[in-house]
Amino acid sequence: MATVADLLRTKGKKLFSISAKASVRDALVLMAEKDIGALPITDGDQLVGIFSERDFARILAKPAAFSLDTPLDQVMTRKVFTVSPSTNTEECMRLMTEKHIRHLPVMDDKKMVGLVSVGDVVKAVINTQRHFIKQLEDYIGGSW
Repeated sequence: MATVADLLRTKGKKLFSISAKASVRDALVLMAEKDIGALPITDGDQLVGIFSERDFARILAKPAAFSLDTPLDQVMTRKVFTVSPSTNTEECMRLMTEKHIRHLPVMDDKKMVGLVSVGDVVKAVINTQRHFIKQLEDYIGGSW
């Protein structure tokens, strides 16, 4: 089974984050520029939250007045579920499904080293299954 470290090697370790004091507008601009669906929120070098497209949709659905200049620390998701590089893809999928989340920051010794999405995990699971199917086909076909 593939691990988060394997996923990060495949997808690269490009990591974008934004300050908790930045505005919703700043986050949306960065997300659009980088074509990403979520941003880890930091205060210095500490992970303090996450802001996603889903968070923005929930803000817009509220009847209260809203400004794009609202600081992220007022609207971000504060309870962030994380994984380590040694976490396997099956555990990531379980956590994402159970918690209804699409992004998991990757923490290594209290330092954020990456972010994996549900798309990254599904791609890895599909690749693992393809490899397994190929092995079974080779075995059945006598290629071993």
